[in-house]
Amino acid sequence: MEALRSQPAQGRGPLAATAGVSKRTVYNHFPSKDDLFAQILQELWQCSAAVDAIVYRPDTPLRDQLVTLLTHKMAMLRDPYFLDLARVAIAEAIHTPARAHSMVAKLSEKEEGAAAFLRAAQADGKLKPGDPAFMATLLQGQLKTFAFWPQVAMGQPALDEAQQAAVVTTAVDMFLAYWSIP
Repeated sequence: MEALRSQPAQGRGPLAATAGVSKRTVYNHFPSKDDLFAQILQELWQCSAAVDAIVYRPDTPLRDQLVTLLTHKMAMLRDPYFLDLARVAIAEAIHTPARAHSMVAKLSEKEEGAAAFLRAAQADGKLKPGDPAFMATLLQGQLKTFAFWPQVAMGQPALDEAQQAAVVTTAVDMFLAYWSIP
């Protein structure tokens, strides 16, 4: 994928234009769009692997753990490489929804780390019952509202450290206000 970044940008198709390279460069590296899209989604998945590796610890306050989890997620959302991959994947998903649907379905077979984390906190009696995947989407969606979609869709700059901390702590506090067991 890195080799694609350094190539000239003339003669582009929609995906190549989003990636900032020529169509020829894309096809020199990948035999088909499906292969390219699969690689992009795989790289996005790998970018999130470090966040997914955070496991629930019963001996540590839940709020502290959630702040750590979302702080790691926020760092990933700031990563220029991750944002570039996301832009390409989103552009291709809009351009070819059927391809995106099948690839995302394959990736969704793997459980996201935040859902596993929340399931463990539920099992420990720290969170109310509920669908952990739904809960994780709500929790992480608050970050994406401020630190992903404006950057990907509108080219806004990344949040500064104070803004990041405010979004993370507010998201965690709101989440716990609803889902925690007193």
